[in-house]
Amino acid sequence: MKEKYEWRTGRSCVFKNIVHLVFVTKYRRNALTDKILIRLNELFAETCLQMDAELLEFNGEDDHVHLLLSCPPKLAVSNLVQKLKGKSAYFLRKEFWPQIKNKLWGNHFWSPSYCVVSCGGAPLEVVRKYIEDQRSPPNEKQIETSKRFAGRKRSPENNWKWGKKTLDSPLK
Repeated sequence: MKEKYEWRTGRSCVFKNIVHLVFVTKYRRNALTDKILIRLNELFAETCLQMDAELLEFNGEDDHVHLLLSCPPKLAVSNLVQKLKGKSAYFLRKEFWPQIKNKLWGNHFWSPSYCVVSCGGAPLEVVRKYIEDQRSPPNEKQIETSKRFAGRKRSPENNWKWGKKTLDSPLK
């Protein structure tokens, strides 16, 4: 089965940075209509392309919107949010001023705050366990054993050769 959200590549990395953003209107005023939501979807998709991000999902209600984005590691989420909110507010004021002017105080469309949550991948408990179970650096005994085996050749039976003896036989 094909994954819904594919891995993306950058110049020197492979990534799947998926973030969930929530923007609310200033004072949670119910300024968003169906027509405005459709226009917001277009504006957010266009802005994401300009910022090398990808809008995966979008929806909203009368006082807030949800965006699911894939963004490259080089892009700070705060910069992306600034562009998304700034551009959308500019065009909404320009195109829908009669509908929204009574709902805005101080000419601000979006609340200055936002919610961002990283999404996808394994649950935190799985990641924590994976990190916890990583191999620790070798101790002195392991380093000495490794040095003894350096440069040795393996036999067809995959045993290390020590002259006439193998590792399977006891060393005396």
